[in-house]
Amino acid sequence: MSKTKKRPSGHPARVNAPRGAATTAKPTGPKSAAGAWIAGARLRTLPLAIAPVALGTGAAMIDTVDISKLLVALCLLVAVFLQIGVNYANDYSDGVRGTDDFRVGPPRLTGSGLVPAKRVLAVALVFFGLAAIAGLVITIITGQYWLLAVGAVAIAAGWFYTGGKHPYGYYGLGEVFVFIFFGLVATAGTTFILAGEVNDESWLAGIAAGAIACAVLMANNIRDIDQDRLVKKRTFAVLIGRTASRIVYVVWLAIAYAILWFFTLLFPLAPLVFFTLLLTGPAIVIMLTAKKPREFVTVLQLTSLFGLLYGIGLGLAFGY
Repeated sequence: MSKTKKRPSGHPARVNAPRGAATTAKPTGPKSAAGAWIAGARLRTLPLAIAPVALGTGAAMIDTVDISKLLVALCLLVAVFLQIGVNYANDYSDGVRGTDDFRVGPPRLTGSGLVPAKRVLAVALVFFGLAAIAGLVITIITGQYWLLAVGAVAIAAGWFYTGGKHPYGYYGLGEVFVFIFFGLVATAGTTFILAGEVNDESWLAGIAAGAIACAVLMANNIRDIDQDRLVKKRTFAVLIGRTASRIVYVVWLAIAYAILWFFTLLFPLAPLVFFTLLLTGPAIVIMLTAKKPREFVTVLQLTSLFGLLYGIGLGLAFGY
């Protein structure tokens, strides 16, 4: 009798692909735990945390001359720590569910077996805790204790994106999360913390930041459509199909540029941000013609960089 090979701790039994379904070879990636930890942080997604803080800071400077550099740094820490926490939490949750068994992107910490699942969970909780501590310091400095509730909801939303019994990220609602928390909440929240109020520029910039974050998520999910279908992960891309998803990606970018165009009527330096078309132009062409997973990774990278330059550029235009 042959022995059954045990999976790493915390993993369920492997999900078998339906008979006749195409199989994909495991992607190459980090060979060491250290490399896997760095890859697991998904550094290419961090611009999505930085951009809304830059936009919110710039919007606050429209009405407030004296901006606290300490509060800006703390807002940035909350956003970055939350982003990394979400990334590791997703790695853990998708790994223990077996979702990453058919993954075509870079291998994950949990799914690859390089790191025990419980350790990935612990690190995710550490980063959520660091975000909470930074948020607590902001609350104490500003005296706005209701911000604690906002922070708690943000952390819970980050966890239940792919965690829990019924993760909303598996039901086509991932874009809702990133639009609200990495768009509106991060941008308007930063402005409120720095200026004590939220102006129209901050709300509009938050919509743009959310749209860009959704575009990045869409690029990621289109790449994984076939694999996500196998494990019944119903992302928005899975629900609407590959062709419609490509169009939606372009629509998200169009929303960001439409808001930018409006701001060019009010802020002299805002038109300079249109130089980001040098990034998004090729990204759109690749998105509309891509056939291989690596091409979608390129789109993700270009879009993420676009988000960073958009956030910093428009933020500076606000504060000029």
